[in-house]
Amino acid sequence: MNESIHLMKRIAVCVALILTTGAAFATELKLVAPGAPGSLVDKLKSASLTLAAPAREEPVTPQDLLAAARADYGRLESVLYAAGYYGGVIRIVVDGREAADIPPLAQISRIDRVALRVLAGPRFIFARTNVTPLAPGTELPDGFRFGAYAESGLIADAAKAGIDGWRDLGHAKAELAGQDVIANHKTNIVAADIRLNPGPRLRFGDLVVRKTGRVRPERLREIAGLPTGETFSPDEVDEAATRLRRTGTFRSVSVTEAETPAPDGTLDIEARVVDEKPRRIGFGAEISSLEGLGLSGFWLHRNLLGGAERLRLDASVGGIGGDTGGEDYNLSARFDRPATFTPDTGLYLEARAAEENEPNYRERSIEVGGGLTHIFSDSLTGEAGIAYRYSEVDDDLGARTLEHVLLPARLTWDTRDSQLDAHEGYYLDVEATPFVGVNGGSAGARLYGDARAYLGFGKDDRFVLAGRAQVGSVSGASAAEVPPGMLFYSGGAGTVRGQAYQSLAVDLGGGREIGGRSFMAFSGELRAPLRDALSLVAFYDVGFVGADSWGTENGGWHSGAGLGLRYDTGIGPIRLDVATPVSGGSSGAIEVYIGIGQAF
Repeated sequence: MNESIHLMKRIAVCVALILTTGAAFATELKLVAPGAPGSLVDKLKSASLTLAAPAREEPVTPQDLLAAARADYGRLESVLYAAGYYGGVIRIVVDGREAADIPPLAQISRIDRVALRVLAGPRFIFARTNVTPLAPGTELPDGFRFGAYAESGLIADAAKAGIDGWRDLGHAKAELAGQDVIANHKTNIVAADIRLNPGPRLRFGDLVVRKTGRVRPERLREIAGLPTGETFSPDEVDEAATRLRRTGTFRSVSVTEAETPAPDGTLDIEARVVDEKPRRIGFGAEISSLEGLGLSGFWLHRNLLGGAERLRLDASVGGIGGDTGGEDYNLSARFDRPATFTPDTGLYLEARAAEENEPNYRERSIEVGGGLTHIFSDSLTGEAGIAYRYSEVDDDLGARTLEHVLLPARLTWDTRDSQLDAHEGYYLDVEATPFVGVNGGSAGARLYGDARAYLGFGKDDRFVLAGRAQVGSVSGASAAEVPPGMLFYSGGAGTVRGQAYQSLAVDLGGGREIGGRSFMAFSGELRAPLRDALSLVAFYDVGFVGADSWGTENGGWHSGAGLGLRYDTGIGPIRLDVATPVSGGSSGAIEVYIGIGQAF
């Protein structure tokens, strides 16, 4: 009998919850602001918790609606002040009663109607705007001036700009000393007076490591590169944090100023870091109807010797089941040590062993070298070094062994918003590799450039125009004196889709072909969204390979075009491209490419 009673009670509670939840969502909600501009009305609606209640995933009770209505007084008033309306009247009526008059813990079984009415009143303007004392060169917000609309956010922005101006000159503890903001409701004007306390000019003290993990504290200081003894600068504090983050060794980095300066006029900076997992592995795959399957993987150690040193091992095999001359194998290792000579200069050592079985040649090579990297800015990086390369070559020029000393240098400028799926920005990668043949070989240089640009347009930049240009040249040595892997071919996923892999080369006659000493490739894409995570891509590629170092007289062109689909996984799109030759290839041929990330 007792169990039956308890069961009936549970059923009654469930029915009550269902009814109250249904009533909450069935409540009529309305906001009106007579005479207010549409932009202001939209902001009021966006700020209202009451109007947002039906969109909540969890059930909304009458008490939830009442709490939202009571909170909306302050939220709507903040919107009015932010737009310069200081005389507004807000009424929120819940079933005929002012929400502010209803006790917050009142037991209400249902709410049928909530009406929000906002009378914005006149818009106020600034009659006085003072910030004192003001650091030389400080720029206040453009709207913080006599006669402009007195938006409350401008007052806060002006105070922040004033403080930042002093901090940029070394006054790290500049602060707001006081402010008087008076709104005259008779004349609809606002007088704003802001007083600042610049405080003393300070110098950087020590970088104090408050929390660390596996990375040694002295290495943390070297990487951060805090200019101890120099005049304080907030940009230098931010840069120190950036240097620590870009090592990839830490999951989180916090660099903050000490609360109190030292008596000698210095200010210590405190660093707290949390280690990332020391090891990481990754895998990748691409497949093409002609080039076959390509597999790649890597193993990474983020802190090899306790100083944020990075060791990465890469292995790949390509051309599996393809018509590209056989499988290609690549095994490489790279060691990077940040902050070796300066905070932005690092040391690298690398080694690579490869076997390339391509349609026109076979090359086995070993390369070892090292050099320096330098980070010029967030978007510009460079590296330069020296390397030795040994190659065993078998191509249409015959079998031979080549040895070279290389002097590779590289600059990369990258402003893209995403590496895997860019919607805006630019990318420019320029490589220059002077080389000298060992045992009497000729000297020369290999140049290569890769430029990309992205333009988003339409609502929320949903459509993207993407363009790519590649240019290459080998000068100072004949094709026979250069490893085939340093020459140029065109055709395939990385150059001209729709054309057979490395199908465009230099024709020696009699069915013999070798790589070119000059190269150009141009690609254009229009990326358009379809629905959900799917998007459509239309593309056109064109490529050139020539026998000479420069010029287009002694060479050939080909092109391809097609359509593709992209599925956005959240971390990068899965790519499917279908292409066919347009000129210079087998008419009617169809090539299919599948991979991760955009084609470029």
